[in-house]
Amino acid sequence: MSEGTAASTASLLPHGAPDDSGALLFLQTVRRMGVGGLGDAYAVSLLIGAFGLSFRRPLVLSRALMAELARASQRSIMIAPSCCCRMTLAESVLLGAVATAREQPVAAHQRLCQLCGVDRALGILSSAQAVAQAFADLGRPIEAA
Repeated sequence: MSEGTAASTASLLPHGAPDDSGALLFLQTVRRMGVGGLGDAYAVSLLIGAFGLSFRRPLVLSRALMAELARASQRSIMIAPSCCCRMTLAESVLLGAVATAREQPVAAHQRLCQLCGVDRALGILSSAQAVAQAFADLGRPIEAA
């Protein structure tokens, strides 16, 4: 790999993927739904493996968050392939917003507005709060690094 290729890869994927199981599970779910659509079977399988019979709530809420992001965003949100051990800037912002959505809603709202290029992102914030609550309730809180 040439030095130019390494530099461009580092600029596209500036953040390491999270070590936290809840955050990594959320990131993988977002990536799979972003590539395969809201009905991606692998995303469903990930959530079944993590939450067992309680998978439906985080699945439905993750789908709602992704649909709301697609509906409201004025910008493209770049996601990395599922196998990638690093994150794009957009993934990092989204993960940080979801991780703080319950305790710091104003800061999370600002991050989501920045990510989506909009003035208001209350629907996205509500979805992010619901996803964060579902993951936390089922023992896999989404925590930012």
